[in-house]
Amino acid sequence: MTTKKRAVVTGGAGFIGSHLVGALLEKGYAVSVVDSLVAGKRELVPAAATLHVVDVRDAEALVPLLRGADVVFHLAALPRVEYSIQHPAETHGVNVTGTVNVLAAVRNGTRVVLASSAAVYGDMDASLLSEDLPATPVSPYGLHKYVSEQYLALANRLYGIQTVSLRFFNVYGPGLDPEGPYALVVGKFLKLRKERKPLTIIGDGEQTRDFIHVRDIVAALIAAGESPEVGNGEVINIGTGRGTSVNELADAFGGEREYVPPRIEPRTSCALVTRAKDLLDFTASVSLVDGITELKREWGIL
Repeated sequence: MTTKKRAVVTGGAGFIGSHLVGALLEKGYAVSVVDSLVAGKRELVPAAATLHVVDVRDAEALVPLLRGADVVFHLAALPRVEYSIQHPAETHGVNVTGTVNVLAAVRNGTRVVLASSAAVYGDMDASLLSEDLPATPVSPYGLHKYVSEQYLALANRLYGIQTVSLRFFNVYGPGLDPEGPYALVVGKFLKLRKERKPLTIIGDGEQTRDFIHVRDIVAALIAAGESPEVGNGEVINIGTGRGTSVNELADAFGGEREYVPPRIEPRTSCALVTRAKDLLDFTASVSLVDGITELKREWGIL
């Protein structure tokens, strides 16, 4: 009998983390979840996973939980941009010190996969955002993720720990909390449709974003945990490679809409996904129409 591979998911009681835990269990991994439950929910953790209620700022507590793992998926974070602006010290503690603690707790033989963010690009207005562009974060959260990526790259060079960072674009999917950090325009549209109110669109609605389904995010995470082509501190965009306008998103939701005055924001934001294809053999597969239809069914607004 072969021994199960062991995975640890920090933040595994959250939106993305709980989806990842379920997929890892289906693949036959033994899965441990490390979550403070400040934002995560105990009921989202599958019964087959082992939950440890631990804050990633507790370096000593992490050591016995992470040692010996084949792969650590580090998703634990305080990912709200506005909250990071108002509470830079607290969010730095979770987002940066927590990452350092994870890296300090593992040893050679364990791969660490970081959930990073397109927030590292800041308000850069480019048709396609390449990993080779300079990081220009405009919030503590974006800076925290960039610094965490640098710590992973350094841990690989100094200590030989296998590391890879994935920059997520606009994540949505089943179980999305409309008030949560990943909700943004999708969550707002869900709430408005549920309340039978017009969809509020800022400006002309032609600004574009790269919306990627949570199942595709999970597939990319697992590929990063298993691929022999990565582990040397790489940074990889995870998106669809297609910009979708807010008007197109509203079309998928249906219903009335109203337009309000524009605000200062990037006109376009879309991932260049060549590196994900080359290194992870990953291409997003869930179409926006199918993903939104699934959400509408979940919310009873079809």
